Amino acid sequence: MANCDVLVVGAGPTGLVLALWLTKLGVRARIIDRTAQPGTTSRALAVQARTLELYRQLDLADAIVARGHQVPAINLWAKGERMARIPFEAVGAGLTAYSFLEIFPQDEHEKLLIARLKDMGVTVERQTELVHFSDDRGGVVARLRTPDGDERCEAHFIAGCDGARSLVRETLKTGFPGGTYRQVFYVADVRGSCPAFNGELHVDLDESDFLAVFPLAGEGRARLIGTVRDERADRADTMAFDDVSARAMENLKVEVDAVNWFSTYHVHHRVTDHFRKGHAFLLGDAAHIHSPVGGQGMNTGIGDAINLAWKLAAVLGGRAPDKLLDSYESERIGFARRLVATTDRVFSLATAEGGFADVLRTRIVPFLLPKIVDFSFAREYLFRTVSQITINYRDSSLSEGSAGGVHGGDRLPWVSIDGKDNFEPLSAGNWQMHVYGAADAGLSAWCWKRKVALHQFEWHAAHDEAGLARNAAYLLRPDTYVAAAGGTPDTFEGYFAGRGIRP
Repeated sequence: MANCDVLVVGAGPTGLVLALWLTKLGVRARIIDRTAQPGTTSRALAVQARTLELYRQLDLADAIVARGHQVPAINLWAKGERMARIPFEAVGAGLTAYSFLEIFPQDEHEKLLIARLKDMGVTVERQTELVHFSDDRGGVVARLRTPDGDERCEAHFIAGCDGARSLVRETLKTGFPGGTYRQVFYVADVRGSCPAFNGELHVDLDESDFLAVFPLAGEGRARLIGTVRDERADRADTMAFDDVSARAMENLKVEVDAVNWFSTYHVHHRVTDHFRKGHAFLLGDAAHIHSPVGGQGMNTGIGDAINLAWKLAAVLGGRAPDKLLDSYESERIGFARRLVATTDRVFSLATAEGGFADVLRTRIVPFLLPKIVDFSFAREYLFRTVSQITINYRDSSLSEGSAGGVHGGDRLPWVSIDGKDNFEPLSAGNWQMHVYGAADAGLSAWCWKRKVALHQFEWHAAHDEAGLARNAAYLLRPDTYVAAAGGTPDTFEGYFAGRGIRP
């Protein structure tokens, strides 16, 4: 009998990040995967700014930025000509330390996470498959199929990070409502040359087949992601690169020297009805899947993992009641539903058929979009949305109060002064208090008594510009979101007492 605190099923990015955070927080995590080795190809490419911010807690952000490729701009093409260029630097400047789109292929991403997890003493158990599990009042009992035969595993909790065909989800019978896009998606990793292989992101708006060219690290490397409809979609299983390459060759003037790999797949847009049931949780593709438009899928799964990890650690450590875990679903399912709806609308527009749709994509969008992002509020909204720094939990039972423009549940605004930013203390991954200005004696005494780290930042005009209030107190959760804003020692004492949480 093998025992652990949390059995993580699936060693993709979501499962690996969950295991990493749990291990960092002192939780005994066991992670299994049915495959013999990590994937050697990947579909997910984009690592959004919010993910990089959270990765600072495990000292992963710098490694990913160093190994990946920073995309400085997106280009829109129509009729074989580049119609618009939108720079990311101008869009995200001042909002985050990562005002760019980071390209870091999923296979390389997984290798980095696996290596970091191994350094922490946890190894992914390969060729180990979940066959069945049952849930009782004390936890879960799982039957695993390993290279050495069947094994019984007891755990306090089980986390289903096992993808769109999740056995954990099927066992829970939580449903998976949604639909399937009729288009067939293809992915091609190629080497070649053309104006679109300049290290930037390029999107072709012609006709109703979607096509995007993502740059990869290394000269002349790119990832083509596109769709096909018409009669070609009926033979997706036998489709080759030659069946889809003509349009890229013609419209974006792509010259391909070598195709490293090519794959086709169908995409669904679905969200399960529940992210938690008893001692079992669903994360990542097991809980929600959608169009790859916007590079949101992998990042959303990673966000799920970080949201859940600190709550599991608090409950397992006896510092919070089980009901804290209910907030995982309430905080993440709403975002997942909005994300699926948004990406569905954008993808439907990008692939709509008909004369008006063609005019909208090839003439109106390339003309209007650059003019819209000339306005600072539009630039900020666009970047905040795509980078996921706009995600907040204001409606959560764990959020209360406001000070300045910051509410409980918000991401802490990022402020950098003379090369140092207010996110540096967040790497501790604990409850902490931030004061921008001076903390009064009562608050300092309460933080010392409660063992909540107090960080004071000398007041600067940049804090005011970011929406922070002078001398106000901001209580931060272990996942770096604001728990309570603008309170007093009595307010913060009531915050913890009312929720049964010990920091």
